[in-house]
Amino acid sequence: MKNKKLLGALAISGALALALAGCASGSGNTGGGDNGGGEAVETKVADYNPQPRENLQEGGEVNFPINEVPEQLNAFNSDASADTSRLWSWYMPQILLVAPEGEVTKNDAYLDAYEIGEDGGNTTLTFTFTEEAHFNDGTDMDWTAIDATWKANKSSEEGFNPNSTDGYKQIASVEQGDTPKTAVVTFDGEYAWPSTPFLTGGVLNPAIADPTVFNEGLIGNMHPEWGAGPYTVDEFDVNAQFVSFKPNPEWWGNAPLLDKVTFTGMEPDASLNAFKNGEIDMVGANTNDRLKQVQDVDDTVVRRAQQTAKTVLIVDADKPQFSDLNVRKAFFLGVNIDQQKQIAWNGLGYEEEPSGSLNLYGFQDGYKDSFKTAGLKYDPDEAKKLLDEAGWTEGDDGIREKDGEKLSVVYPIFGEDPTTEALAKSIQAQQKEIGIDVKVEVRASADFSNDFTSKNWDMFSLRFTDSDPFGPAYFCQLYCSDSGLNLSATGSAEIDKQIADEVESQPDAESWTAASMELEPKIIEETWGVIPLYNGPSIYVVKKGLANLTPEPYVGLDLFGVTPVENVGWEK
Repeated sequence: MKNKKLLGALAISGALALALAGCASGSGNTGGGDNGGGEAVETKVADYNPQPRENLQEGGEVNFPINEVPEQLNAFNSDASADTSRLWSWYMPQILLVAPEGEVTKNDAYLDAYEIGEDGGNTTLTFTFTEEAHFNDGTDMDWTAIDATWKANKSSEEGFNPNSTDGYKQIASVEQGDTPKTAVVTFDGEYAWPSTPFLTGGVLNPAIADPTVFNEGLIGNMHPEWGAGPYTVDEFDVNAQFVSFKPNPEWWGNAPLLDKVTFTGMEPDASLNAFKNGEIDMVGANTNDRLKQVQDVDDTVVRRAQQTAKTVLIVDADKPQFSDLNVRKAFFLGVNIDQQKQIAWNGLGYEEEPSGSLNLYGFQDGYKDSFKTAGLKYDPDEAKKLLDEAGWTEGDDGIREKDGEKLSVVYPIFGEDPTTEALAKSIQAQQKEIGIDVKVEVRASADFSNDFTSKNWDMFSLRFTDSDPFGPAYFCQLYCSDSGLNLSATGSAEIDKQIADEVESQPDAESWTAASMELEPKIIEETWGVIPLYNGPSIYVVKKGLANLTPEPYVGLDLFGVTPVENVGWEK
């Protein structure tokens, strides 16, 4: 969630996901079970093979698959996806780091000091950059980078299209400290989540802090000269869906362990074959079918962690079929979530409690089942009554009609993963029972981001992935009417005001969290635009010896972890 980012994602293959900006505080452990069938298997909180640098060899190459190399390569932009953020992390500054459970610390290569304070009733942040810290184009990394990042993300009023304004819009000023290397950030009053604004995306090169450049300058162009860090771009070909990174000669910190890191955009089936052929070193295996194909590949290990992502189902209230609140609610009451879980986790030996909030996970402090409180359940009879009340009557074929139009909706799925197809067909059958015709369209994985952001759909399934544990900090990103994440078109100015008055006015994290959990079910009852289906495990099959995995935000073997990319490498 810092944001919550929507990054294109397949419902369960782990290939596509939207990045959200942070998530709420708390910790816990979700163990294995047999909800999906099969023998129970342990799912750890984190399973990323953490190793100190002295245990790792210098040199070597790592090859990763990625769902797509997106056109929009600015991770701060509203059209960015989790894939954008993943690539961004390998050549842009990581000024703050996050432990798996959520503890935030400064990255010593970039910062001499990072302090949270208070001045005259206002929360403050003070950043002091190291003398060596600079961008690849020679621009010094100083207070102007913090200022540029704030101004580009605080609102859309100046022409910027930020992924999230949460955290930035609460800032009153950014000023130079004793020297240009020090930035003093002052919030407007007390702010409960001061670590969030500069957490996962880092900071922008001031060259990007122009609305046209911010929105369009990184479309199809990575601009490595604007980056900073242990790696820089080596090769980039958006048409071939390929990016490689090499050690950055401008880097001043610990030397990167690897000689080369590559990312190749692949369809789900292609990634399985590439892993079996030794072309990539890690592959997602979040379904039984995928796991069975790769778990016995020589010199590999299966890693399972709790996933900090939610598979959601969203409808578009801008489409005439879903313009009526009763129709949207009826649609969701017609979804059998338990059956979706059984299909998704068949043979994985996994279970979890209901995913009842977009705001928090069940293993986090303060969690409540907001959707149950709002009335979400599988109830086809009640769904039919709601459709009757909305004036949709059953036709001879069982599909409902109104004013000569069928109640028919387009549901795209991306890639040819058999479990994803089975999930879609399950929903199709469930909706037919209440009289809604769901037309499933199979599309290429590379179309995910563009199709989602352009709303080339009536209903959509994807994953909201969270970069940090401060979920309630991004409550507006989930439910505000102008949020690029909330494409259900169900927000309103009244809800925006409720969020500002009842949630964002809270002075500390505990009261903010409580207020957000109190308001969430009320918003659901007024909107019915999106529901969570489940969280699930994060399962990868990885070459033995590959360590410090998934250092980026929104990628899932280290829970909420954001760790130095220069420490990814092979054990000695």
